[in-house]
Amino acid sequence: MKKMMYFLFLSFSLASQGFGKSRLKDLVSIKGVRENALIGYGLVIGLNGSGDGGGEITNKSLKKMFQKLGLNPSQELASKNVAAVIVTAKLPAFARLGQKMDISIASIGDANSLAGGTLLVTPLKGGDGKIYALANGQVSIGGLKSGAKFSTSGKIPSGAIVEREIKQSFYKKSALRLSLHNPDFTTAARIEKTLNQELGGKFAQAKDATTVDLVVPNHYKRKLVQLMAIIENFRVHDDVKAKIIINERTGTIVAGGEITLKSAAISHGLLTINIGGEDSGKAGGNSLYFVEKKTSLKDLVTALNALGVGPEDLISIFQSLRRSGSLVSEIELI
Repeated sequence: MKKMMYFLFLSFSLASQGFGKSRLKDLVSIKGVRENALIGYGLVIGLNGSGDGGGEITNKSLKKMFQKLGLNPSQELASKNVAAVIVTAKLPAFARLGQKMDISIASIGDANSLAGGTLLVTPLKGGDGKIYALANGQVSIGGLKSGAKFSTSGKIPSGAIVEREIKQSFYKKSALRLSLHNPDFTTAARIEKTLNQELGGKFAQAKDATTVDLVVPNHYKRKLVQLMAIIENFRVHDDVKAKIIINERTGTIVAGGEITLKSAAISHGLLTINIGGEDSGKAGGNSLYFVEKKTSLKDLVTALNALGVGPEDLISIFQSLRRSGSLVSEIELI
């Protein structure tokens, strides 16, 4: 419990320090510049008796593989050394032929472990059904022993090679659309102002809380790489909503933004909290804690932790303060 309370104090301490300027590259993404999900079905062989041990999908896949290799087995082959898996990867933006990327593998049968296995050559397809990469290699499950938890999934670093490129003419664009990772009108307006000031003209326009359109200046036409290298390092004061995120399963509470407290009094168990009240001398048998109006949430949490209030109690107190309007912040439960 002490460790959890310390974590709560640390979280609020960081949030209370305020937010400085962030690089534009950390605040926005560019339309058309993104990863693309790939997926494929394959077989992992060489398992030490920890595979599927048969099954319709695995058996048919083995038979089909042997036929491609020039063999024609008369009956299906059931083996505990083979496992059917789903392979996934993310094709990077601007990926080029021959470029390598990491892949993830997960068993879809009743295999006990993929430890020590090798993925056979597996085509990876995009949403359009076309093959964009080929994957194979030695499966790594992060050092877990055979039969350990989560040993039915793993990764192969640099386990796929790009075989098809996504055609793009990024350098020819005459305009760019910037999308904020965290939609906010204030931040969008500040990005527009910063871009126009730094580029020396009316080139940027905030369309809404998420979108800022940027017209490429004439002297940067067909020089978008140079333009992006400049603007992505512009620094902007990003505004953050007052929000408290609560994970009731783990007892974790993280707060951010300008969270404020108003006058309130709340009784919780043996503790009575009076925020900005006048009758601070009457506890009614409970342990009274007086909080001034100017007290920050971080100070309140620190004081409550010192009084032995645990994460579960803090969650209840915050929710009650929010319902009464005394805590000006959004509360999100995850």
